Amino acid sequence: MHDCPFCRKPYPDNDADALVMIQARVEKKAPEAIYHLGEKYFQGGLGMQKDVRRAVKLWTEAAELGSIEALYNLGVLYYTGEVVEQDKVKGIQFWTKAAMQGEVDSRHNLGCIEGQRRNRDCAVRHLLISAKMGHEKSVKTIKKMFAGGLATKEQYAEALKGCQDAVEEMKSHDRNEAKRLGQ
Repeated sequence: MHDCPFCRKPYPDNDADALVMIQARVEKKAPEAIYHLGEKYFQGGLGMQKDVRRAVKLWTEAAELGSIEALYNLGVLYYTGEVVEQDKVKGIQFWTKAAMQGEVDSRHNLGCIEGQRRNRDCAVRHLLISAKMGHEKSVKTIKKMFAGGLATKEQYAEALKGCQDAVEEMKSHDRNEAKRLGQ
């Protein structure tokens, strides 16, 4: 249950062995492993020196190979400009690619950006999609839009029902048991 999903070996109990395990998958061009290694460089994990430039390079490679998490993170970096030169257009492009592949936070962010641009209909469409994927912040955002007269009662009701349906669909005995055990 707690083994590596790729090689079925137990996760190592030290940083050096964990890094070897990740690098083995990186060499095989596994996008999620490349993304994960980028995370370690970004945060300075597994005993490695923090290297944001290396993280961005790895996330870019992972995104090209299909990692939607990498697309999302690159969107955040470029949109905010905190660790790379700010390029909101590029950030939005990354979020758009991620949203098209089902990344819910990217979809929510696009909805918020469209709301800031006063493109109400497009904002609500993005937020409805993410709400129907179980994204509670999107429901709250549509609720605020409804309170401000920018969304209809029907749109708010649709978002609320869609989110509730998604949450209900995700429920399972095994998930509840894992949550109860703190896993």
